[in-house]
Amino acid sequence: MGKHFYRGERPQLGGERISVVIVFRNLNEVPPAVRGGAVAVGNFDGVHQGHGRLIARLLTAAKQLGGPAVVFTFDPPPSYVLQPYSAAKPLLWRERKEELLAALGVDAALFYPPDKNFLALEPEDFFHDVICRRFQAEALVEGANFSFGRNRRGNVKLLARLASAAGIVLDVVEPLTIEGQIVSSSRVRALLLQGATALAGKLLGRPHRIRGTVVSGAGRGSRIGFPTANLEHVEVLLPKEGVYAGRAWVDTACYPAAVSLGPNPTFGEGRRKIEVHLIGFSGRLEGRTLEVDFLERLRDIITFTSVEALQAEIAADIDRTLKLNS
Repeated sequence: MGKHFYRGERPQLGGERISVVIVFRNLNEVPPAVRGGAVAVGNFDGVHQGHGRLIARLLTAAKQLGGPAVVFTFDPPPSYVLQPYSAAKPLLWRERKEELLAALGVDAALFYPPDKNFLALEPEDFFHDVICRRFQAEALVEGANFSFGRNRRGNVKLLARLASAAGIVLDVVEPLTIEGQIVSSSRVRALLLQGATALAGKLLGRPHRIRGTVVSGAGRGSRIGFPTANLEHVEVLLPKEGVYAGRAWVDTACYPAAVSLGPNPTFGEGRRKIEVHLIGFSGRLEGRTLEVDFLERLRDIITFTSVEALQAEIAADIDRTLKLNS
């Protein structure tokens, strides 16, 4: 799948530096520098706070060994290969996952493209070929619900037996709970589909973010005083229809943003759209990539009796969005 490449140092929030992360996509290209360390295997969809706990333990294990902290994940996820028409949309696009894993401090990440033959490996074969032979792992760090191999037959009990026989240290990380519920990718996904973006953000440790391309719209927003950027080609999960307070990123600049996700029934439009009003921005965005954070759901999509009523409601949406961004 091509040669590995190197991502240089980038600043974290707070001005700290993060280590160089090697990203590679081929098991035949595992560099010697990332062998003999601590490995965590999983989808890491969302890179949520539960994943953050697991990565912290991975870093501890790697430090104790004096070796690298390595994440072995998948692109696309196995569900896309096994169930291409029913697989859930991911919470992150690949480059965003790279950035978040790097910010947590991992030394290397392998984004492996699985095929049906790979996913048909028996758990024991996966362990011996990938963990032992390819990575030469000396430690493994996994969650309590970790499963691996053909038909997800492998679990932490089997993993413990295999690791013990191979002389590999296994650390099983207990689930993290927030507001009485276990943090998981499926829980985050369910909250987003309910429109509970604020709680989903707590589980993620940051707001849910989407990325799309700005396309030309009808221009109706500009005519009523609230120009919008219309987004298409969004690869990740969208929250429930509604109007949201958010923020939009144009390159490295951030703007408070009121986001409408759904149809525009006031003007007789039934097609679901993503319309983003960037507060304080002026200029053209067509053709550019826009990233949008969802902070809090403000209201349902409703039909207004007049343009004036719609304008008044949008002004109220903007006021609440500014307060939530302050």
